[in-house]
Amino acid sequence: MLGLFMVIPVIAVTAVEYPDYSPLWVGLAIGGYGLTQALLQIPMGLWSDRIGRKPVIYVGLALFSLGSLIAGLADSMWLLTIGRILQGGGAIAGAVMALASDVTRESQRTKIMAMIGVSIGLSFYLALLLGPFIASRLGLSGIFLITACLSILGILVVRFGVSQAPASHATGDALPRVTQLPQLFKHGHLWRLNVSVLIIHMLITCFFVQVPVRLIALGYPLSEHWLLYSIVLLVSVLCLIVMIKLVDKLKVALSFKIALLFMATGFMLLIVQSPSWTGTLIAGILFFTGFNFLEAKMPAMISSIAPAGKKGSAMGIYASHQFFGAFLGGLLSGLLNSYFSPSYTFMMCLLAIFLLSLVAKGLASVDKIKRVTLDISLLNTGPQAFEALRKALRAQSGVKEVVIDSTENAAYLKVDAKVFVLADAQDIVKNR
Repeated sequence: MLGLFMVIPVIAVTAVEYPDYSPLWVGLAIGGYGLTQALLQIPMGLWSDRIGRKPVIYVGLALFSLGSLIAGLADSMWLLTIGRILQGGGAIAGAVMALASDVTRESQRTKIMAMIGVSIGLSFYLALLLGPFIASRLGLSGIFLITACLSILGILVVRFGVSQAPASHATGDALPRVTQLPQLFKHGHLWRLNVSVLIIHMLITCFFVQVPVRLIALGYPLSEHWLLYSIVLLVSVLCLIVMIKLVDKLKVALSFKIALLFMATGFMLLIVQSPSWTGTLIAGILFFTGFNFLEAKMPAMISSIAPAGKKGSAMGIYASHQFFGAFLGGLLSGLLNSYFSPSYTFMMCLLAIFLLSLVAKGLASVDKIKRVTLDISLLNTGPQAFEALRKALRAQSGVKEVVIDSTENAAYLKVDAKVFVLADAQDIVKNR
């Protein structure tokens, strides 16, 4: 993810050196990886169920390395874009999450997933600082070549640093399943979150198509962009902490609208103000305060809302929308920049935020829940035994939902962690 993100804040500036430069090619090069990520995220996860997690991760990292190498050696925008699209072929998020689920105890799984989520978020913030720094010294090709090396290192880490998964571990709640996808696409709350993540990633891609070019026009070289980004990130994170405390008691839909208001105000400043370093800084802080809030809030909501045993499918759909939003942002901003001034791109972003505020109206508050997976491989098989177990587990204090999956030999529970007692549930399974 660091390799994908480092390019975003610099490519709009450095791409002018290519002979076939155009705003549309820039947009496609920035968002191109999102198209293949969106298309392959679910199939790669399903494939890992057939041939194993590690082989799929190796293939994904190899594709990512090849795409990075092509982009690093490219002498034209179209070849650079091909490299970016091939980078997106490393759509291994589902396989990685499933491997993490395979090799960890259920009691530690939530912590591990949270750590992976934090590392992805941290890689984005590091990329905003490292990207301009590396590009100013080694050029855009330097970023891609470093990324190619890092992806090879990733293969070695997985090969020698991660143990093989026990064969008995259930993974049905970690990976998408084809049979579950149609129902989840139409889910009353999940589709709103999927559309939301698509739009906000379209917005952030548009932001980074425009802002680096604006800074260059103001006389700030690429080597100094990290300073603005570091201030933006630091202040916006502090604002995020304050915002989380202030909106904690508010309804979800209202907290979403407040975050969207921050983002809209940032874009509005970029439209109405005369270009300046200070104005761009303030606009960036406002935009990232809202963006950070939604980026942190929505995955937790997906996890809470998704039916028991269907979290993997829900997260797969969510991730596909997320990456497709990046592609859409690059495509639309590139098209608009080809014919209009940057202000029109910002106006499109404001329209998208308004539409998103309408989508957010239907979001409801969600309970804080924990997911539990119980091994039922020793249980007497048969529909009656499974139904009896489901009823017994559902009757336990704190249990909100139970799904029995005979193919995975697992019972998937959504529970209130404050009330639920894991040992009691395990005793129920043992005594069947």
